[in-house]
Amino acid sequence: MGQILKVDNINVYYGAIHAIKGISFEVNEGEVVTLIGANGAGKSTTLQTVSGLLRSRTGSIEFNGEDLAKIPPHLVVRKGLAQVPEGRRIFQQMSVEENLEMGAYTRDKSELEGDLEMVFKQFPRLLERRRQIAGTLSGGEQQMLAIGRALMSHPKLLMLDEPSMGLAPILVEQIFDIIRQLNEAGTTILLVEQNAQMALSVAHRAYVLETGKITLSGTGKELAESDQVRKAYLGG
Repeated sequence: MGQILKVDNINVYYGAIHAIKGISFEVNEGEVVTLIGANGAGKSTTLQTVSGLLRSRTGSIEFNGEDLAKIPPHLVVRKGLAQVPEGRRIFQQMSVEENLEMGAYTRDKSELEGDLEMVFKQFPRLLERRRQIAGTLSGGEQQMLAIGRALMSHPKLLMLDEPSMGLAPILVEQIFDIIRQLNEAGTTILLVEQNAQMALSVAHRAYVLETGKITLSGTGKELAESDQVRKAYLGG
């Protein structure tokens, strides 16, 4: 199992605020790796730094052995790294199908039909709603659309930022079932999630972020059983 992402000693600032403090972690091919932590711990900032939207003052981020610091953010997707942003950020006024087509901008036009078919097979609900305006979808359907749009680029690594945010418990279950299925089908996933219990249930490995630092790491099972994690994040 080869290493797909290696983050080494990154430090990220918002002006004078030191948001990420020397963190290092890795993701291997075929894994689900999760970053858990309270709101404001630095989870989303970490993902934005990996995808090039923010820059680290130190260290390096290597994706498939290539230093991402040298690649502009809009070209990172072409390298095989796709992010589903927090809050979904779908194109509200466009149809479901048009949103998916936007996700395929790095692909050859001749492959579009096959890519759409692949996403509709994964998300039959989106097939039923392919002509519908995306802003009229339910929260769960919008999250499916955001994931489907990212899958259109055939990512080697899919980064999910708070996919359960704002969803009813039954929809949270559905979204995490989808994450499991995607991983079983071969997608490598880096997951940022406030719902620690659900995140640890799907993760091979996990890291706990607290105020910009990694304070714990281990397998998903180890962290789910850790007293420290249970007290802080699992309500037990």
